[in-house]
Amino acid sequence: MTAKHPILITGAAQRVGLHCALQLLAAGQPVIASYRSQRPGLAALREAGAVLLPADFSSAAGVEAFIVALKGVTPHLRAIVHNASSWLPDGPGEPAEVLQQMLAVHVQAPYLINLACEPMLRHGGAADIIHLSDDVTRKGSAKHIAYCASKAALESLTLSFAARLAPAIRVNTIAPAMVMFNEHDDAAYRERTLAKAALGIEPGAEVVYQSLRYLLSTPYVTGTTLAVNGGRHLK
Repeated sequence: MTAKHPILITGAAQRVGLHCALQLLAAGQPVIASYRSQRPGLAALREAGAVLLPADFSSAAGVEAFIVALKGVTPHLRAIVHNASSWLPDGPGEPAEVLQQMLAVHVQAPYLINLACEPMLRHGGAADIIHLSDDVTRKGSAKHIAYCASKAALESLTLSFAARLAPAIRVNTIAPAMVMFNEHDDAAYRERTLAKAALGIEPGAEVVYQSLRYLLSTPYVTGTTLAVNGGRHLK
């Protein structure tokens, strides 16, 4: 993997995004990491050499401000990894606002960033856009309709941008199921969740990084959603 141009990872202050950013940096790959709020992981990113950019993807104005800042720190990008995510439950209250928030972060932000940063990826070398979706789009969700719908729309962006940008820029999706629990998840929840997959393990964020490395290195895959779900579709 060339280290000439940086890789942008959005939402890289914690969990999967943080792990992938730190692994890339350890491999000698420059990284630009966006973050929405202050997190402990930012110190590790800064120490490892990442360029950190604050970003508010909840509005078009916030996305545009981020794009201006991004273009101020680099003329080219090796890849864009759209990891930034938001999660709000369906329920009583303001369902329109929930849906709009999910679409803003998972669809509007990648759409605007991809369009604006296309020239930054057209530098004559390998270039990728990778969207982080969710295995839940495979069958839908009765409890998280807005979230699931927005992630499904993100996978549709993969198909459209892959067609638009080929052959210069490859565009793919990684769709993980649960790969790492939160500290507050209780034993009963963990047991139920692990039972949903044929492999029945908590693999950790490394499996997403391995998938990312695969897509960055393979020359003949575009417009594809790579499922990282432990065999949930077999249950």
